[in-house]
Amino acid sequence: MLSLRNVSVTFNGGTANEVRALRGLNLDVEQGEFITVIGANGAGKSTLFNVIAGTVPIDSGAIMLNNLDVSNYPEHRRSMEIGRVFQNPALGTCKGLTIRENLSLAAMRGKQLGLKSGVKRNQQDWFHELVGSVNLGLEERLDTDVALLSGGQRQAITLIMATMMKPQILLLDEHTAALDPNAAAQVIELTVTLASQHQLSVVMITHSMQQAVAVGNRVLMMDRGQILFDISGEERENLQYNQLIERFRNLRTGTELSDRAVLS
Repeated sequence: MLSLRNVSVTFNGGTANEVRALRGLNLDVEQGEFITVIGANGAGKSTLFNVIAGTVPIDSGAIMLNNLDVSNYPEHRRSMEIGRVFQNPALGTCKGLTIRENLSLAAMRGKQLGLKSGVKRNQQDWFHELVGSVNLGLEERLDTDVALLSGGQRQAITLIMATMMKPQILLLDEHTAALDPNAAAQVIELTVTLASQHQLSVVMITHSMQQAVAVGNRVLMMDRGQILFDISGEERENLQYNQLIERFRNLRTGTELSDRAVLS
């Protein structure tokens, strides 16, 4: 469904500050997969998301979505097929607008309409049902400014907004990192539920090894703009937390490389 072929990105090329953020990266994401991505800071995880979403252009290679080359498509042309949730809950919603108004904006994604056209009476039941599904009581607060919500509540609304139009790919950029443990657990549970309900393909960046083991059916580790290991199937099902920690440490120190490692 989504394929990255030999994708490379370099920032500040030809200068003393040159950074090879992605180095000939190859990745295939199949329908319904839930992939967790781990790696140290600077590994290229966020750049990977940015090239998929269209916020950062690639230097070479190709990005294919359903056999269509979208490498040169801007972000807004990909937004109907690609949803994204960031670490900061404030980035996914607009303060000063109510929950209802934020949902209306999300419902207009990819459409050439103004806000007035987006707020419709026949959407009331739909919004009420969507928000009620997160079991936080927010369906009775649709006219509340999102700025008054807690971080967990706001991130829950962001998840609803990112999935309500049923994108094919959902990118989660450490979307629980800014939350307290209880709120993070609720948001992860909601994430899994929405992904299953909408049969989404999910790619989730996390620094939590517990999340990487507990959630999803495939684990990738990135380092220096490359995928060093890619675990799925029976190996992923049997993966234990301590095994992932050990493998992460070994790869970071260069004492182990998986059979799928890409060497520069």
